[in-house]
Amino acid sequence: MRLAVLGSHVDSSLSPAMHRAALAHHRIDGTYDPRVVDAAGFADAIAELRSGVLDGANVTMPFKRDAFAQCDLLSNVATQAGAVNTLSHRDGLLAGDNTDVGGIAAAWVEADLSQDAPVTVLGAGGAAAAALIALRGREVTVVARNRERAQGLADTIGGEIGVGTWGEPVGPSVVVNTTPLGMQGEPLPHQVLQSAVGLFDMAYGNEPTPAVVAATRSDLPVAAGLDLLVAQAALSFEIWVGLRPDTAVMRAAARAELSLRISQERRP
Repeated sequence: MRLAVLGSHVDSSLSPAMHRAALAHHRIDGTYDPRVVDAAGFADAIAELRSGVLDGANVTMPFKRDAFAQCDLLSNVATQAGAVNTLSHRDGLLAGDNTDVGGIAAAWVEADLSQDAPVTVLGAGGAAAAALIALRGREVTVVARNRERAQGLADTIGGEIGVGTWGEPVGPSVVVNTTPLGMQGEPLPHQVLQSAVGLFDMAYGNEPTPAVVAATRSDLPVAAGLDLLVAQAALSFEIWVGLRPDTAVMRAAARAELSLRISQERRP
């Protein structure tokens, strides 16, 4: 089985470590390789998927919408999200799925985040769209620097979704950060966490983000970026292989890779 992750910055992806560990644990003969691709490289990978040279692939930015447009078959969730992050070869057809939505739902439950508290979603991009789909039916407010973009996203997803103003305090809610804030050690706006009852921080780096550190110190339930990555990876693996992987194995592999990177960064 040949698997890959496709994108413009996948050289730092944790997906290879997680999927290689899962393949080995379940004694499946296969490979999972990172492929840094431009538009031409992405087109080549699509051809390999259609022909069966590649059995499956994860897709990261900026190709999730391109992947959506290329698929012959789309899951219901991928159709709702308008984006694909998991590709597979099925009887000569290219099938597209989106594990962002299911990954958010799974990580939410695993972290024991509130199932009935209001939710504040920070950001208005693809990750925010996935969060809104996963949280459909909840009391949700979207907050982004570009208020018009936030309103456009709310209108696209539909339902009772409020739109807030960036920089203003939010009421008691589970805060879902879908922005890059935190990946380089930046804090979220101070007032965002003041009345939070939980945090789902999708940003991640080699070490916990300042928001995750602050929320943990305040004894709030927290789902971190790594939790989402593991949940997404498990769903992709199940799509390709047909069995649910041992997520503890995937998580341990990801943490080991992160520890290695941290030690390399600190090495004189």
